Amino acid sequence: MRPSCGTHALNNRGREKEGRAIARQLRSGDRYYRGKQVRLISHDNEQLGFVSYEDALIRAQAAGLDLVEMSAKADPPVCRMMDYGKHQYEQSKRQREAKKKQHQQKVKEVKFHPNIDQHDYQTKLNHMFAFLQKGFKVKVSMFFRGREMAHTELGDQLMRRVIADAEEHAAVDAPPRRSGRQIAMMLSPKVRK
Repeated sequence: MRPSCGTHALNNRGREKEGRAIARQLRSGDRYYRGKQVRLISHDNEQLGFVSYEDALIRAQAAGLDLVEMSAKADPPVCRMMDYGKHQYEQSKRQREAKKKQHQQKVKEVKFHPNIDQHDYQTKLNHMFAFLQKGFKVKVSMFFRGREMAHTELGDQLMRRVIADAEEHAAVDAPPRRSGRQIAMMLSPKVRK
């Protein structure tokens, strides 16, 4: 989608997105540039010098290209002749490639209750170890139901037991914290040498 010209062109002038200046296509109806000088760059990065905006637009149209504002803050503004649609396509392609290379840390959650049976505890611990081996962070949550709130010390003991049992597989990122009817902590996989 190409940006509009006219009053909206004045609003876009000088804005930056993610630390880079926005390339903006200039059209013959762009009131801000009429009668002004611009520094013109050809499509193969050759400096063509200072020319009037109208002359730059005519040269770009004669070459079958678009006139694109590259730096609005410069005095005079820097404009380049290029295929604007191709420029936008390549820019979106670079962004998609950069997004593919990003690695987002995923968090898995294992929930406990203070009166958990030994076999259930061991099964949940094994699930937690499997998540840690795959490189996930693990949120360990302890929930208190009803009368279990009267014995929160049992939950604290169980959380210490989980930390002791997971000591060789995980490092504690965030120690156990209580909030309401829940105790939660974060574990991350240990870096193996």
